[in-house]
Amino acid sequence: MGMTMTQKILAQAAGLDYVEAGQLIEADLDLVLGNDITSPVAIHEMDKFEKKDVFNKEKIALVMDHFIPNKDIKSAEHCKCVREFACKHDITNYFDVGQMGIEHALLPEQGLTVAGDVIIGADSHTCTYGALGAFSTGVGSTDMAAGMVTGKAWFKVPSAIKFNLVGKPSKWVSGKDVILHIIGMIGVDGALYKSMEFTGEGVANLSMDDRFTIANMAIEAGGKNGIFPVDEKAIAYMEAHSKRPYKIFEADADAVYDEEYTIDLSALKPTIAFPHLPENTKTIDEIAEDVVVDQSVIGSCTNGRIDDLRVAAEILKGRKVKKGVRCIVIPATQNIYLQAMEEGLLKIFIEAGAVVSTPTCGPCLGGYMGILAEGERCISTTNRNFVGRMGHVNSEVYLASPAVAAASAVTGKISAPEELGM
Repeated sequence: MGMTMTQKILAQAAGLDYVEAGQLIEADLDLVLGNDITSPVAIHEMDKFEKKDVFNKEKIALVMDHFIPNKDIKSAEHCKCVREFACKHDITNYFDVGQMGIEHALLPEQGLTVAGDVIIGADSHTCTYGALGAFSTGVGSTDMAAGMVTGKAWFKVPSAIKFNLVGKPSKWVSGKDVILHIIGMIGVDGALYKSMEFTGEGVANLSMDDRFTIANMAIEAGGKNGIFPVDEKAIAYMEAHSKRPYKIFEADADAVYDEEYTIDLSALKPTIAFPHLPENTKTIDEIAEDVVVDQSVIGSCTNGRIDDLRVAAEILKGRKVKKGVRCIVIPATQNIYLQAMEEGLLKIFIEAGAVVSTPTCGPCLGGYMGILAEGERCISTTNRNFVGRMGHVNSEVYLASPAVAAASAVTGKISAPEELGM
């Protein structure tokens, strides 16, 4: 019986020739990630350990991104805790104000994640790096602490679901629409503790930014991880960003999958997740009534990359954000911010009436930079829309692509770019 792509990576990391779904293994880690919310908990757990040194100062990444620059005293204390820890242990990959970015966009950009890696992060969207053919998954802060000390983690080998992608998406359909379509189809627990493995000729028609978005939201379907094959685009990305060696794994022809789905990318339409679950999806043509919005957020670890900003700028250029709507654009990293500035995108956003933020998770988890009041609605390129996710428990978050978020900022209601004649 053959192994899936994920199973092969885990087998190597565990020093085994073969693993199967349900098997418990101990695997070597290539990277342990924490942020300004989850790292302090891990650091305090480490204080309880007999061994208090980190296993490898170069294989730990600490990214201050959720409440940076500090929004209040508590967030300042959390960052101080991590800052002091990073200094004490001489952590190579510590990212603070001025150098940081949203962690899941920053790490691939910095070349810290490559194909064949085993990565854990104390953040549920750590599954992002599967876009590069790595096994990456979110863990709790206690597991992060153990990983920082031992360089190892326990896993139950996941079974897998195969998503065969065919066709080419139309102009205003992106990776965000692909993953929202899938989550709407299988539900938020449809891939519970399974590896979501994407394959097929349609993968070649998805940019790396699309793939990062899709892998990022595997967790929203309950997935253990999401993973893509390592093709020419992935190799080109890694060689442009990283000096680390990578290793390509491919699923066996006789690999076993719990389920298989075929997704025709050419048939997909702009897709929106209505409150209060990512599975509550509607295509743009299924929205029967005007859904008026108070805020549009374009950014996050899901959709704050340069392709996302280019799409938003194409729509906003020469147009104005509707009076009464707040449009907030958040480049995911400093490099993306700089590139957007050099390409003139920031000028387009500001002239349209939007604001441009420093890289931060900000409003995605109800932190700051766009908190909603009671009764307000937001169209957002973020990845979760649970009750109270972006502010008041009686506010609403609608998940969408940058194209839909930008068009909606102009019309003041959930809209596709076609409504603007595009």
